[in-house]
Amino acid sequence: MNSLLKKCLASALLLGGLFAGSAAHAAPTEDLKGRNVVLVHGAFADGSSWDKVIPLLEARGLHVVSVQNPLSSLADDAAATKRVIDQQTGPVVLVGHSWGGVVITQAGNDDKVKALVYVAAFAPDNGQSINDMLKGKPAPVWAGELRKDSAGFLTLSTNGILHDFAQDLPPAEARLVADTQGPWFAGCTDDKVTDAAWHSKPSWFVVTKADRMIDPQAQQAMASQIRATAIDVNASHVVMLSQPRVVADAIIAAAKKVQ
Repeated sequence: MNSLLKKCLASALLLGGLFAGSAAHAAPTEDLKGRNVVLVHGAFADGSSWDKVIPLLEARGLHVVSVQNPLSSLADDAAATKRVIDQQTGPVVLVGHSWGGVVITQAGNDDKVKALVYVAAFAPDNGQSINDMLKGKPAPVWAGELRKDSAGFLTLSTNGILHDFAQDLPPAEARLVADTQGPWFAGCTDDKVTDAAWHSKPSWFVVTKADRMIDPQAQQAMASQIRATAIDVNASHVVMLSQPRVVADAIIAAAKKVQ
C-alpha cells in the first residue's frame, strides 16, 4: 500500500470518528421516553409560544404536543386540551401558561395526567373564575391596552405587548408576538373551574418576578395555595420565550416524578 493511499485511509477514519462523535453528542437522550408533555398556551398567544421549549423537552426523549386553543371559553379550551390528552399513550405532564393555567386546572382531572406545571399562570380553586380571583384588586396598567372587537374578543395593543407582556424580548421578537397573537374572548374571565385538578395532582409553578400581566406576589400566593414546587425567575410574562431553559427544566423535573 503506497503512502498516499495510507494517508487517505487515515483521513477517512479520522473524519468518520469525528462525525460519529458529533452525531452521538447531538443525539437526544431518551431517559424520559414514554412520557408525554401537553402544552397549553395562554391568552393573546397560540401554540407556537412554546417553540423554544419543545426542542429542549424532545432532547430528553419526551413526546410533546402543543394544543391550539380556540380561546373562546373555558369549556372549549378544556375540551381541546382533553382531546390531545386522549391521544397520548402513557403518563402526561400537563403544562399551562397564563390563562392556560385555568384550562389545565379544569382539564387536568383526566386519569392520564400525572403532574401539572403552571407557568406564570392562574391556578383557580373550585368554583373560581379569574374575575373572582381579581375581585377588589386595582385594574392592571395593561388593561388600558386591551382592544375588543365586535364579537367580544380581546387583543393587546402592540404597545401593551412591548411594554407589559413581552418586555424582556428583543423588540423585533416582541412585535412578532403582537402580530401573531390569538384573540381571547372577554367572557373567559367569568368562566369558573368546577373541579380544580391541583387538589389531587402534584404541581410545579414557574413564578415570573418581572411579570406585568399577573402580579408576581399573586403567583407566589397561588403556588403556595396549591402546594406547588415553585421556581422563581426574573422574567416577563412570556418566560417560555425569554428563558425557555428555565421552563423546560421545570417540566423535566415534573416528568421525572411521573410513572
